[in-house]
Amino acid sequence: MQQFNSFILSGRRKNDRKINTVNSKIIKHAISEKKHLFGICYGAEILTQTLGGTIKKSSKQVKGEETVIVEKKNKICQNKIDVFESHRYEISKLGSQLHSLARSKSCKHEIVKHNDLNIFGTQFHPEMSSDGQSMIQAFLSL
Repeated sequence: MQQFNSFILSGRRKNDRKINTVNSKIIKHAISEKKHLFGICYGAEILTQTLGGTIKKSSKQVKGEETVIVEKKNKICQNKIDVFESHRYEISKLGSQLHSLARSKSCKHEIVKHNDLNIFGTQFHPEMSSDGQSMIQAFLSL
């Protein structure tokens, strides 16, 4: 992992303890080495859990277009963005090292960020919309 400057943790369909363990190690490495990390959907959920937060099963599957309201100024997006969601679980409580940057009608924590580092997580799939792709480009430019 030493040779990488940044990491992207993608979404996935199935829970797997082995993958969870590997992804938690990547997150801890990114924090200890002050490297950049971007967690997408499941990636944001495992980021949250690794840092002491919790996730919960949504009351219904969230799938489709969603408008996300950005509430805190940050380096990867501004104001409101239109994104694609596809998940059954959502971030319910943040650990002390994370804070929420954005929300939507369906999710309280659409975008989360580490308090001190360029470590972000999105509950949605930024790769599936032009606004989201702009976020990924902004992250890669940090």
